[in-house]
Amino acid sequence: MTRLVLVRHGEAQAYLDQVVAGEKGCSGLSDLGRRQAEALFARLQRTSELADTTALYASVLPRAIETASIIAPALGGHAIVEDCDLCELHPGDADGLLWDDYRATYAVEPWEPDRPMAPGGESWVGFVERVAGALQSLVARHPDDTVVVGCHGGVIIGSMLTGLGLPVVDGGQFRIGPENTSLTEWLVDGDTWRLIRYNDHAHLADVH
Repeated sequence: MTRLVLVRHGEAQAYLDQVVAGEKGCSGLSDLGRRQAEALFARLQRTSELADTTALYASVLPRAIETASIIAPALGGHAIVEDCDLCELHPGDADGLLWDDYRATYAVEPWEPDRPMAPGGESWVGFVERVAGALQSLVARHPDDTVVVGCHGGVIIGSMLTGLGLPVVDGGQFRIGPENTSLTEWLVDGDTWRLIRYNDHAHLADVH
């Protein structure tokens, strides 16, 4: 059985700057994002709730790597394994644009889940398929381990769709919005995914 813990990165500087943040546009954490990650580190160090971590992964985006680096000492100091398949949706030619410029140049209404975000980028459907494959690969690689992943809101949403067997596109009003540095934990045994906790961000109560 694999214990898989997904950690959303702290607040990104690109979020404040309103920049589309792929590899080109991501500039790491904001000051608040670093305080959020430091609060999670302090919690994990105090509680030892992830002291049995055997592997630490992160996407290749700076905001995820920086978050994983801050909490790593509370996880046994494991080296971070970077994996592009754990990234947020690839924005293609939109990477680095201001969101206003993206909307003016590439956005199409109504939203088309099979349409790439921009040329060279991914569609929502393709992104969820990538995330599902990446997480299933981690589980296969670590069948009896505790694996912590520094990742993104979209990856966590993808895990929920995969683990709970939800439709990738349902046309409804149900939305999932994990907070920065929140913990989402799964126990995975073969094809059975058991959700232990979602969006656990108690450590942010006093972080401003």
